Amino acid sequence: MDALVHAAEWFIGLFQTGGGVFLSLVGGIVPLLIVLLTGVNALVALIGPEKIDKVGEWAARDGIIYYPVRYILLPFLAVFFLTNPMAYTMGRFLPERFKPAFYDAAVSYVHPPLGIFPHINPGELFVWLGIAAGIESLGLSTVPLAVWYLVVGLIVIFIRGIVTERITAIMWARRTAK
Repeated sequence: MDALVHAAEWFIGLFQTGGGVFLSLVGGIVPLLIVLLTGVNALVALIGPEKIDKVGEWAARDGIIYYPVRYILLPFLAVFFLTNPMAYTMGRFLPERFKPAFYDAAVSYVHPPLGIFPHINPGELFVWLGIAAGIESLGLSTVPLAVWYLVVGLIVIFIRGIVTERITAIMWARRTAK
């Protein structure tokens, strides 16, 4: 009989713990995300979606000078304003030969800014929160880590964009050579 009582207590305790976690999210991160999404949508409305679209058209230009625009600025703006997964739609302004590289850069950037901009990818926020909890348990601030994560992410997406663009060009050249 004791085993049945312990099993029942464990079972209800599991749901009580889940309820506590849910309540902490509703009282903590959920309002933050709602306010951030509202702020970003208001900013897009103030700037005008057509102006944001023009950045995509500008990034589609040929030349090495447009690499930072195409693989740093455009993915950053797309991820910041459109969030995951809508950010990938910003690639529609690019010629076909740039789309795989833009996608690679954008999809690689939906995690690095989470420490500063959690609205970007709230579904994956648990990764950042786990890291942050470890850093905070050491008595350290998470801000320097969040900033470095964001900066290193920008460097990585720039490199990935250029490499993927190059690989795409090679693959397309092989396909048209046959």
